[in-house]
Amino acid sequence: MDIGLVVGLMIPFTGTTLGSAMVFFMKNQLNKKLEKLLLGFAAGVMIAASMWSLLIPSIDMATEQGKIAWVPATVGFLLGMAFLLLLDSIIPHLHIESRQPEGIKAKMKKTTMMVFAVTLHNVPEGMAVGVTFAGALLGDSQITMAGAMSLALGIAIQNFPEGAIISMPLKSEGMSKRRAFVYGTLSGLVEPVAAVLTIFLAQMIVPLLPYFLAFAAGAMIYVVVEELIPESQEGEHSNISTIGVAAGFVIMMILDVALG
Repeated sequence: MDIGLVVGLMIPFTGTTLGSAMVFFMKNQLNKKLEKLLLGFAAGVMIAASMWSLLIPSIDMATEQGKIAWVPATVGFLLGMAFLLLLDSIIPHLHIESRQPEGIKAKMKKTTMMVFAVTLHNVPEGMAVGVTFAGALLGDSQITMAGAMSLALGIAIQNFPEGAIISMPLKSEGMSKRRAFVYGTLSGLVEPVAAVLTIFLAQMIVPLLPYFLAFAAGAMIYVVVEELIPESQEGEHSNISTIGVAAGFVIMMILDVALG
């Protein structure tokens, strides 16, 4: 595997790791205002990435292939939403601000289910990075290597607060800082794995690449609507999370337009 590709695939995971390391600088609990800002920022990045890095290239690529432009984007997007809905219904997990576990009932520790919750929505991020690199490797005119790198960088920026959001609450639940860091880091390991699998699948079925792009977009939007936005808007300081959404959206948009 090309060294540049390896570096690109590991960039988002590095963001999660660095974010998880913030637990070592934590004194007590994660500040609620900061948590709202980080959740909103992550949502903004994912919305912008879904549009500029995934859906728009999917539509342009379908047009280039002589397909009806909106069909792959629509079908892929809905399948991505359905896929995450299925995972959300099956995998036992617990969101940070929730007391009621979701998914199939299982006798697991609260901290384990919290890690599963973050791991679950790291899957579409890994898929998004993988499918854009697949498009760049296949030489598609709609996706450049620089564009794939910009998406990986944007996801890494978003993963930094995400890593902090998982490791810091684990520390607040009584876990040691070292274990909280390890759990936070492991939650991001699914991203390079999902990215590599997506690359292999996309390269095997080149005509379906527009569907893969839209699929990743649908999966990411599911996470935003189902988890990030509700959690960021719950309780006080919801206006701070809205500012975070705007900041994340603009930064990801600039990265994609400037580098893509």
